[in-house]
Amino acid sequence: MAHRQAQRRSSIHDVASRAGVSAATVSKVLAGVTTVKPENAQRVFDAVEHLGYRVDPLASDMRRAKRRIIGAIMPEFESEFFGQMVSELEGLAEQRGYTLVAASSRESEAREKEVLARMHDWRVAGVVLAPVRNEHGPAAGFMKANGMTGVLIDRVLADDAFDTVSADSAAASAEVARELIGKGHRHILVIGLGQQAATVRARLDGFRAKALELVPDVRIDVVLSESEVEPLRALLHDYFDKGAKRGERPTAVYSLFLKGTLVALSEFRRRGWHCPDDISLVGFDDAEWMQVTWPAIAAVVQPVRQIAAQAMDVLFARIDGGDGPPKARLEPCKVLMRESVGSPGSGPHSGGGNRQ
Repeated sequence: MAHRQAQRRSSIHDVASRAGVSAATVSKVLAGVTTVKPENAQRVFDAVEHLGYRVDPLASDMRRAKRRIIGAIMPEFESEFFGQMVSELEGLAEQRGYTLVAASSRESEAREKEVLARMHDWRVAGVVLAPVRNEHGPAAGFMKANGMTGVLIDRVLADDAFDTVSADSAAASAEVARELIGKGHRHILVIGLGQQAATVRARLDGFRAKALELVPDVRIDVVLSESEVEPLRALLHDYFDKGAKRGERPTAVYSLFLKGTLVALSEFRRRGWHCPDDISLVGFDDAEWMQVTWPAIAAVVQPVRQIAAQAMDVLFARIDGGDGPPKARLEPCKVLMRESVGSPGSGPHSGGGNRQ
């Protein structure tokens, strides 16, 4: 049986031989050095095209000790926010001639550190890390201990070791409070995950501070779940049942995370409540289903593109040798008050008027 010989990958020396120049000249042309004679540069480009030559990143980067690879670690890929974030980071990395390698921590700090250690073994040039909880987690500690170049995004505040870029969650939540208070809501339920996440603290504190500033006697109930869907569903069910026995319930719900918005809406529908006639709903983070359902769900829209662009600008500035103390950047969000928000009193909000 005949065996076909595998085609040998063209080398920089093959390009140099065909173009009639030195390998050093080929390297300069491919690196964008403009001092090479135009005719020689054109011969190099013609040889590259004819031979189908591609730079071997492993061979070239081993000489530089760092590869042209950027690592990105996200808590998960299922949400539109993190999915779009990876897509934006990938495009920005490729614009600079780098390849993005993305991985999910699956909301586990142990896995987050493990993935980061592998990226360190690969000698990535830099890392964009969206930590599971905050800037003080084990992965950020590993980056600092091993002298890695990186930027922290999303669930972070300021840090003394790394630049941070995140949405201005506190200001956005303050705007939500202003909108709900302005429509007459005086009993509001806030739901979210455990307060260990920096963004949850910022969102809750921003909302509470503005609401109390506007109406000091406003009632703000808080239901937090340490994990996501099922525990929160049980907590909400219990919360509303207890309120029904006392003949009371909130006139509005503000969810601090996307899945919480869906859980709240599901609980409303199970009880036969309709937005905004019976109860208003606002969610932090936007998704396509929130825009196309009826009524459309009011949402805080995070600036994904701006966060990605700022993160990559900062990261490559550090890769290129930029120094100075780390900076914390906050990107403004948009608050879209859609049809799920109305004024209390248009439905059976008070006095035990729950429709089961």
